[in-house]
Amino acid sequence: MPKASSHFFAYVSRLRWIKRWGLMRNAIEENVATHSWEVATLAHALALIRNRHFGGKVNADRIAAAALYHDATEVITGDMPTPVKYHSKVMREAFGDIEHKAEAELLALLPGDLREDFAPYLQEFQLPAEDRELIKAADRLSAWLKCQAEVRAGNREFEPAEKQIRQRLAQEGLPEVTYFMKVFAPSYEEPLDNLLG
Repeated sequence: MPKASSHFFAYVSRLRWIKRWGLMRNAIEENVATHSWEVATLAHALALIRNRHFGGKVNADRIAAAALYHDATEVITGDMPTPVKYHSKVMREAFGDIEHKAEAELLALLPGDLREDFAPYLQEFQLPAEDRELIKAADRLSAWLKCQAEVRAGNREFEPAEKQIRQRLAQEGLPEVTYFMKVFAPSYEEPLDNLLG
């Protein structure tokens, strides 16, 4: 038994207070905790779809767990808007360095005997490339679904982002993303009564 208490989960639970899409007017507020849950469910689905329909052999449970933590560093850094994060090579490298330091800080909050177990989930580079690919695709798919919901709510501010993200998903051409967009995404446009009936 560890002798000292750990602040790790109390700290990570504060992701619910970190707002996303800070540079844009939102009709539907989104926080990092909610986003992380959605990315985890989408990544899990994409992994299962890959395994079932496209000859994959990925560990869907590991991918889901890693996706839950994919933005955990934002409890330290806040949500850095994409246009800022990718503004230039210098900005991307600087923010990458900050993210790595934040990962190390989060790991240090854990009891020593658990750090090795959590490291692959908190330090993305430790995951297999195929896992990272599916988590990134789920992250992008989540952003696209958010943009679509905003546009349906009458918020035209999200129209350019919706178009750009949809084009990016098409360019990446992952068959499991195409499958999800064809089979599951249309239902996001339906009212609750239609989903139940």
